[in-house]
Order: sequence, then C-alpha cells, then structure tokens
Amino acid sequence: MPVTQTAVALSMHGIRRTFRVADDEVVALDGVDLTVGSDEILALVGPSGSGKTTLCSIAGGLLAPTSGSVVVGGQDISDYTSRQLTDFRRNAVGFVFQTVNLVPFLTARENLLVVDEIGPRTGARGRARADQLLEELGLADRAKNMPAQLSGGQRQRVAIGRALMNEPSLVLFDEPTSALDTELGDQVVHLIREEMKSRGKAAIIVTHDDRITHYADRIVRIVDGRITHEGASAPPDR
Repeated sequence: MPVTQTAVALSMHGIRRTFRVADDEVVALDGVDLTVGSDEILALVGPSGSGKTTLCSIAGGLLAPTSGSVVVGGQDISDYTSRQLTDFRRNAVGFVFQTVNLVPFLTARENLLVVDEIGPRTGARGRARADQLLEELGLADRAKNMPAQLSGGQRQRVAIGRALMNEPSLVLFDEPTSALDTELGDQVVHLIREEMKSRGKAAIIVTHDDRITHYADRIVRIVDGRITHEGASAPPDR
C-alpha cells in the first residue's frame, strides 16, 4: 500500500531477512520496524554481523526482504521486480560506500556525471547540477582532478556529491569515517550533517564509531538482527 506522508523518507515494518547457508537458515533481520523522517539523520550502530548492512541494503533496494514492507519516499518497494529496483536505486536513493568507490580514471566532475549517464540523461541540466554540487561542496577548483589527485576528505566530498546527483529521498552512508583519522572523520561527518540538513534530505549513517553519533538526530542500535535501542542524540553546535 503506498505511503503518502511526505514527512517520512523511510518506513520499514516487520522486516525479516533470512539466508540459506548449506542446510541452515540464518536470520539476518528479525522483525525490524524503523521509520526515518524526511530530513532526519539516523546513526545505525551495532557490532559486525548485527544486521546493519543488511538493513541498509534492503532500505536501498539492493536486497529484498524475506517478509515485511519497505516504503521509501512514498514508494512501496517491498514487491518490486529486479528491474523496478534498478530504476528505484537510480532515481530515489543515494549511496556513499565505505571505500568511496570513485571511478579512478574519471575526473571529480565526471564521477558525478556518471549518475546522469546511467539515469535519465538530462544533458545540460545534469552538467549544471554537477557543477552546482561541486561548487557547494567547495570542489569547483578540483572538478578536473582525478581521484588520485584528491585528499581523502575531498574524495568523500565527491562521493557525497555523486550520491546527491539524483535528488534522492534517502542517502545511505556505510562507515564513512572508517578509513579516516579522528580529525578528518569529524570533518566528514560534520559535512554530511550540513549537506543533508541544508537540502532537507534523510540519511542513515552506518557506523561502529560512537564518537560521531552526536552528529545524528537519533541513534538506533541493532544486535543479532533486532533493534535493541532508539534514542535521541544532541548534535553539537558547530
């Protein structure tokens, strides 16, 4: 059933996901209910193997739930086909992966334009959006640089810009600070918060790092495929 509440970016209800390993059934998520507001930043915290990545993969349309419902930006994707999920990922959700995953032989600007090339191919409008994002992210003077010519923080900024190219309802960040030192990690999460809030976008930040959770509006802890705690966080004034 479609959800028309514009104030909700993500609604997951009764999500269960199982995998077969030899003759055994492994439960990755067990009855998860989660709602994320349209401009809310949620930190998803838990140990390795707790179900964080599986939850985000389902929210982003990379995996289908075994049972339960998933609504993203008003679209009920629970029973989408593989082709429908491909279109959904292309148009409604943004990803920033742990290893950034920029195309090494493309410039910063071209890395953003890849999203337009595999999506609606908006041409001049897409190029203008890429230039606007690079300007807003403080990378206008780096637009022609290859990833190897950028610092770790600059590469993260390009990845954020790429995730925003398709005007997503939801942006998913997978351990964005894992490869960064404490100071740079703090800067990157501060940037994520600024960019998401300034655009009114929802975000889920998957992290092991409790030091960065104070940048989130809410912290959700997951253990053994079940949400064990939800609590408000007080972001710093900075």
